[in-house]
Amino acid sequence: MKSKVMYLFTFAAFAIAQSLAAQSNLAQQDSATFDADGTAHVTRVVPLPATISPEAQKWLTSLGIAHAPRKSGPETLAERRAGTDVWRAQDSAEARKLYPVNVEETSIAGVRTDIITPIATPPIASAEANRARVLINLHGGGFNSDSGSLIEGVPIANLAKIKVVSVYYRLAPENPFPAAVDDVVAVYKELLKTYKPESIGIFGTSAGAILTGEVAVRLRQLGLPLPAALGIFSGLADFSRPSDSRQIFALNGFAGELEPTDPNHLPDDQYVGKTNRKDPVLSPLFADLRRMPPSLLVTSTRDLLLSDTATFHRALLRAGDDAQLVVFEALPHAFWYHFQLPETKEALELMANFFDEKLAR
Repeated sequence: MKSKVMYLFTFAAFAIAQSLAAQSNLAQQDSATFDADGTAHVTRVVPLPATISPEAQKWLTSLGIAHAPRKSGPETLAERRAGTDVWRAQDSAEARKLYPVNVEETSIAGVRTDIITPIATPPIASAEANRARVLINLHGGGFNSDSGSLIEGVPIANLAKIKVVSVYYRLAPENPFPAAVDDVVAVYKELLKTYKPESIGIFGTSAGAILTGEVAVRLRQLGLPLPAALGIFSGLADFSRPSDSRQIFALNGFAGELEPTDPNHLPDDQYVGKTNRKDPVLSPLFADLRRMPPSLLVTSTRDLLLSDTATFHRALLRAGDDAQLVVFEALPHAFWYHFQLPETKEALELMANFFDEKLAR
């Protein structure tokens, strides 16, 4: 029997000082009814929480107010890439302004990369000690665009004082799975000629977080030594079924275009291509996860990949791995791209400290 979940949310951006009585009246609008097949029809009034920073409250309010319906018809790939290129350039410039680093464009194992090097500041001895350590960053962008290169790597390089290699892996639909995995594995194998595996970390956001888990599984299949640590920042490990949070949230949380998925009729996925969705590299949830590297997983309560990140964390724990999950309050997918938020500063420092702790010197 067809089973799906349909949600209707009213997002109310309330002033923090609003009276409890007024909120009580709003609560009376809440409702939930259920069909025989389990489909839920939900209406909720969701006050803006006082548990987040004023900057985050302002940003969430602006998302709801500024959101406008998309033009009729689906966005073309060219339009998507053009759009992400514009704000990626803007956010990358902001990242470099706030977190000064040196960036060198180069190629490793035939794959385009950026080498992001922290600027040496006192104590110089600490910077020298980090020369034997390196991080690989895998950008987000849905596997078909680049929404995160430099935005992700620059702050971590600056804060952790560790070199970051940002990998421009091949994109779908021109290059479906496992092309991106192969590119990252090639870069990793080349870095192994210079760095010890216990001094290497891999991390990414969204598509990059997914790819981080996939690469770790593939490295094990190839019999290669695993890196010292993984950073899985809002990702998933199962392409075979939609999660609960993906049925509730859009990319910007409550704001934005919501496209629920019928779990019985999964749409085509240009990254997956013709691969079996339960392939253990594509979907690491179906792999042997025992003895995976220590992992830090980060998400938030309005992240469309909240459920997926939490599910992967539980799988790692079941396998006996060292896995930490940090869930921020009320913020949407990849909020750490937005540098005006105190929560972003907290998240980035958390990520940098994790790698500083886990990577051998």
